[in-house]
Amino acid sequence: MSTRSATFRRLLREPGLLRAPGVFDGISAHLARRAGFSAAYATGAGVAASGYGLPDVGLLTATEMVERVAVLAAATDLPLLADADTGYGNPMHVVRTVRAYEQAGVAALHLEDQAFPKRCGHLADKEIVDVDEYLPKLAAALENREDDIVIVARTDANGPLGIDEAITRARRYAAEGADAVFVEAPRSRIEIERIADEVGRSTGVPLVFNVVPGGLTPALDDAELARLGFAAAIYPGALLVPVADAAAHALAAMGGTPTPRVTGPADLFGLVGLTGWLALDERYREGVPTCP
Repeated sequence: MSTRSATFRRLLREPGLLRAPGVFDGISAHLARRAGFSAAYATGAGVAASGYGLPDVGLLTATEMVERVAVLAAATDLPLLADADTGYGNPMHVVRTVRAYEQAGVAALHLEDQAFPKRCGHLADKEIVDVDEYLPKLAAALENREDDIVIVARTDANGPLGIDEAITRARRYAAEGADAVFVEAPRSRIEIERIADEVGRSTGVPLVFNVVPGGLTPALDDAELARLGFAAAIYPGALLVPVADAAAHALAAMGGTPTPRVTGPADLFGLVGLTGWLALDERYREGVPTCP
């Protein structure tokens, strides 16, 4: 087992909340280390936006993401939890993704049950695969690790299918051997408490919580998340959103055209063309368009 994976496993089981700020390039990775954090989160949304100028709607390939997480792992000795989207294909592709992440130096990854192409967990119109389609991918990840990377099973079922189905899936994924479970985008405190009780306390599997100011999930402070029993929290936009906002202001101060504030994920995705990409998706989803 790699030192980073072993460290991440230990941190997940220690009392208190493991806080992992979202990193997306070498500078942010160095800053997270220098700031004294115990872990960091390789954010897929941040990599897409900062590295490729794209919104988080499944446009990155496995190769592009692996290339970036390798940069992050090289820039810091912190254990990284990395976004692996849907595994970039079927179970065979998941195996290759897991091994590539291990070789890149990643300590943990999360694998979600969205259909491909996925969308950011805090965007509307997500599509979810059947449990019977996701479970072979989860098994492929768990059974084919070469360095015992931590596998976090993520469900996005809450949005399209409701909290009951999300909890049912999370419990099933825990029973199938996931090292930790991540229920994306609870929409109320009641839903958060249900996840803590009906998944975390019921199964004993560590829970990961996604902190997205301006997203779908209500704000809870870190102490409250720890009290509820969440093992780890990720903060994907904690660095990138203020960095983008500061850069816009710096350009305006140089005489550039002032731009709207970047205060949350909606602003960030708008900056990198989300509306246009969603329009393309809708246009071709309806069939082959006729010539104008």
